Amino acid sequence: MIADGGGRALGFTLAPGQAHELPLAPDLLDILPDVPAWIVADRGYASDAFRQHVWDLGARPAVPAKSNEAPVACPAWIYNNRNIVERLWARLKEWRAIATRHEKTAVSFMGVLCLAAALDWLKS
Repeated sequence: MIADGGGRALGFTLAPGQAHELPLAPDLLDILPDVPAWIVADRGYASDAFRQHVWDLGARPAVPAKSNEAPVACPAWIYNNRNIVERLWARLKEWRAIATRHEKTAVSFMGVLCLAAALDWLKS
């Protein structure tokens, strides 16, 4: 998921099975309407290629290094804003079908996810 600074969902993508989301992240960044000053992501997105893609967009990455990588600059005052996405997921998971992944197909799960995100937009 990608969210704006106000904690509203801008886009979703589903990774198949046990696949990691990192290969799908650049496509989500491309849907941003404006290039933000910072792009914040958790350690799961720590890769040189992802950071370079963020720099190529004209933003600064705030992605901390994994424990087995060399340290990179990731200001804590910016990285602390990652909780905005965590709070968004918490609001979306108030929907039982999202929290339990009750929907059987990716299409129906994406439909419920988009509906919940749209109603979250209306509330904010």
